[in-house]
Amino acid sequence: MSKFSNPLLRCWNEGRSAINGWLAVPSVIGAEAMAVAGWDALTVDMQHGTADYADLLALLPVIEKSGAAALVRVPWVDEAAIMRALDAGALGIIAPMIETVADAERFVSACRYPPEGGRSFGPIRARLAWGSDYAERANREIVTLAMIETKSAVESLEDILKVPGLTGVYIGPSDLGSAFGFGPGFDRQEPELVDLIEHIRQTAATAGLVCCLHCGTAPYARKARERGMNMVTVSSDARFIEMGAAIAVATVRNEED
Repeated sequence: MSKFSNPLLRCWNEGRSAINGWLAVPSVIGAEAMAVAGWDALTVDMQHGTADYADLLALLPVIEKSGAAALVRVPWVDEAAIMRALDAGALGIIAPMIETVADAERFVSACRYPPEGGRSFGPIRARLAWGSDYAERANREIVTLAMIETKSAVESLEDILKVPGLTGVYIGPSDLGSAFGFGPGFDRQEPELVDLIEHIRQTAATAGLVCCLHCGTAPYARKARERGMNMVTVSSDARFIEMGAAIAVATVRNEED
């Protein structure tokens, strides 16, 4: 039996909503500390996070060992960045700022070997991580998530969702909020944005694709799962450290007062 099996796809095939962790800090120890929580997926953020390619090579084995699906948010819809992340062993790509069908087609093509796409062959580490049958299974195991975070993306949503090979969409609430005049932020409460997020989710579900949402807190993520989100991201390693440290210091100071 092939060892190349994407645990995130298994989660969805079983009808479960996945919980995704976010790695903004390229620390092996930090990734291990995150991984023990039992996430379904862990994403290395190479857009706004601080990891480079060498960091990616160190972090992916840690994620794989935990049993979570290793995802990468690439900096942009750039074939070189996408293919290098996949060649390193990533099981899925989150692509930011997908606004048009052409963007989505370009993204998916970079993730798929011919004849389904234009991915160049050279799985330097992926073959070692996932076995000799990697090339035969990659096109059906790799997850492709297009970020929906602009007005143009919302306007083109139904057509974007028709792009062959797209697994689903990933809602970026900060940029989406800014695009519609509400400013950046997670855990949106504005009625207009709440309705818009639900519209995106329902449209993806109608198309038979998954919808994912980046959340700032666990309670909000739990409610998003209950509303039908297929995957929720909860905060990030950097924000967990920031919040935990702030709570600890505030608690000690309060006890001293």
